[in-house]
Amino acid sequence: MQEAKVVTLEDIKKDSQVNIYIQKANEHLGAIGYTEHSFRHSNLVAKIAYNILSRLGYSGREAELAAIAGYLHDIGNVVGRYGHAQTGANIAMSILERLGMPYNEIADIVSAIGNHDEREGRVVNPVSAALVLADKSDVHRSRVRNLDYASFDIHDRVNFAVKRSFLRIEKESKTITLELVIDLMIIQVMEYFEIFLSRMVLCRRAATYLDTNFSLVINDTRLL
Repeated sequence: MQEAKVVTLEDIKKDSQVNIYIQKANEHLGAIGYTEHSFRHSNLVAKIAYNILSRLGYSGREAELAAIAGYLHDIGNVVGRYGHAQTGANIAMSILERLGMPYNEIADIVSAIGNHDEREGRVVNPVSAALVLADKSDVHRSRVRNLDYASFDIHDRVNFAVKRSFLRIEKESKTITLELVIDLMIIQVMEYFEIFLSRMVLCRRAATYLDTNFSLVINDTRLL
């Protein structure tokens, strides 16, 4: 293997293989009716994951690894939706090895990607915790691709109902809060929990790993 080097998020963003796979993954999900998973989602998750570790006092390099994991986390959808976390981890591994990233950093990133799905994921390191929290906080009406409201499924309706989402990180109080503004004319709060309860459970585990408490606030009411 070539000598290990410092691989940055900008290096990842400039890589043609990464860009094509993310683009195609989003197209594939659109074809089967899933919400948006485009560069908007990748960039946002990368930014939030970076901010989580940075604001909690982790090193700049750890924060950058979280950002890279955030940018690459859904790349496995280029193959298929089910098992996309593990598939994505393997794809990311080959890309990061090609770019010359040190093995210990690759290991942290691919374990985070491989564990970000709430159905079988586990929080295994700080990068993993940041990725989970960043990914699950991106709930918003802009992600809904279906233009026919009458045919919305519950995922479409829940995302469309969210008018604002913000992940607040407070180091002093050791609290990470997901703040949502929901249009209650579209859904009731219980419908959010109907599909997102497992995600919130994983977010709580991620926050605990980072020695913080996880809180959920919907329309200025604290629910968790």
